[in-house]
Amino acid sequence: MTLHFRPVFLAAAAAAVAMTFQPAARASAETLAGAYLAAMQANYDGNYEVAARYFTRALAFDPSNRSLVQSALIAYLGKGDLANARKMADRLNGLKGGSQLARLVLLSDMIGRGDFAAAQKMFDKGASFSPLLDGLMKGWVAFGQGRVSQALAAFDTMAKTPAMRLFADYHKALALSLAGDFEGAEKILRGQNGRPLRIGRGSLIAHIEVLSQLDRRDEAIRIIDAALNGSGDPQVTAMRTALLKGETLPFDVVHNAREGAAEVFLTLANVLSDQQNDRFGLVYGRLAESLRPGFVRAMLLVGDILTNQKQYDLAVAEFNRVPATDPNFYSAEIARAGALQDAGKADAAIEVLRGLTKAYPTIPGVFISLGDALRRESRFAEATRAYDGAIALLPDPQPSHWFLYYARGITYEREGKWDKAEADLRFALKLSPDQPMVLNYLGYGLVEKRIKLDEAQKMIEKAVRLRPDDGYITDSLGWVYYRLGKYRQAVGPLERAVELKPLDPIINDHLGDAYWMVGRKLEARFQWRRALSFNPEKKEAARIRRKLELGLDAVLKEEKSTRTAHD
Repeated sequence: MTLHFRPVFLAAAAAAVAMTFQPAARASAETLAGAYLAAMQANYDGNYEVAARYFTRALAFDPSNRSLVQSALIAYLGKGDLANARKMADRLNGLKGGSQLARLVLLSDMIGRGDFAAAQKMFDKGASFSPLLDGLMKGWVAFGQGRVSQALAAFDTMAKTPAMRLFADYHKALALSLAGDFEGAEKILRGQNGRPLRIGRGSLIAHIEVLSQLDRRDEAIRIIDAALNGSGDPQVTAMRTALLKGETLPFDVVHNAREGAAEVFLTLANVLSDQQNDRFGLVYGRLAESLRPGFVRAMLLVGDILTNQKQYDLAVAEFNRVPATDPNFYSAEIARAGALQDAGKADAAIEVLRGLTKAYPTIPGVFISLGDALRRESRFAEATRAYDGAIALLPDPQPSHWFLYYARGITYEREGKWDKAEADLRFALKLSPDQPMVLNYLGYGLVEKRIKLDEAQKMIEKAVRLRPDDGYITDSLGWVYYRLGKYRQAVGPLERAVELKPLDPIINDHLGDAYWMVGRKLEARFQWRRALSFNPEKKEAARIRRKLELGLDAVLKEEKSTRTAHD
């Protein structure tokens, strides 16, 4: 369980980040049609390697096509080829009209070379990207020129806009720390009303380091203990150990204005990836990496974005770049295993995670990740043992650990060990009483066991109130009504569940059963046929076919006879 922060951003902040990157238009020359079509297909698939190759090939036929150059630029950024991306940016900037994205890449290049004066001139000439990026970057450009007061004023101006205040304050704290004003930085990072400023892992590390610089070790340790929460995070644990020894932690979240600018790009990458705008998030993540080689937080985010885009080979390559000596190496390995499993290489993923449990035997998150991977492959007994390993490392479970007990409850249930499953699920609810997934799973399990049906109904009704647009939870509500013999009451939730999850075979099957019980037999058969068309599991498919052949009443009678015979 790594301390992997994902900041909570306002929609207005995302709007402040938005940039317009023009899509490629169809090229006119027939000779480039093949390359163009191949590039566009690769671009649609998010295959940056292939898209870059074919857009570049198309440019050989039509070298002045602005849209093709821009598309090639985006593809090169996506694959992480910053050298060719800069060439495309230069080329695009020389064409009529230029490009906002090209100017952004060139701005990054200027800052990377330490030419803050040139970056300042670009802004002075009217370059603008987005309110959030402009404000933060102008601050660091001023800082890079030694104009500290101007930099701080730029952050203060940004902070007047509520949607941007959090970001402006964080970057001001970084700048103050670099300027040696740790008191001013700590005042910002401590936040207000007992809620410290947190927009990512960097803000936690910065706060701990700033307190250490101020010789306020006890406060730093209290923050660390609250953040660790049984995670075993190696980096933060090592910081705690150093503080206990009386050591002073260096401030190294950023070392200079160039790394401050990299932090700007990482901030925007987080905003956009959180808003499911992964392509632009990837662009900013790549630019963050270009300004700060070896920037592990950027590598982890870029790898996550590539995994979400199903670019598994690029994601694995990105995670592989994290050195084994880095404290976040195990996080990178967990993420690499996830990309491998998503790519259909489950055995390789599980092998990676098993190796991690030996290399990092005190980190619960490693065992949890192994359990999750095994559970995805329906290897439930092995998954349970992995979760056992994680739980053994948590002598004092906290509310945030509810998911671990929920996950082990699932594997126990799938192993047929209902008593143990119920105990884990109830303990998960004790840790965090309002978790709709746990309420639903436990409630549904009780329904299927035909026990404690009144309690199950209350649990699932609560889950629906907490998550009214979840098709699976809504289905559970309808099904508990069905099991209680409240067939007419069951129809409404089950119809709603089918609306929410129209392609789920079990939900369609449940609705068919409810229709049958209220006398709507033609509609019942229609729903059962729909359920069959969505490829249910073999056992369920056989039962549905039996219902279509004999009717539900006859099937229930057969099943009752079978149960009686076995008893």
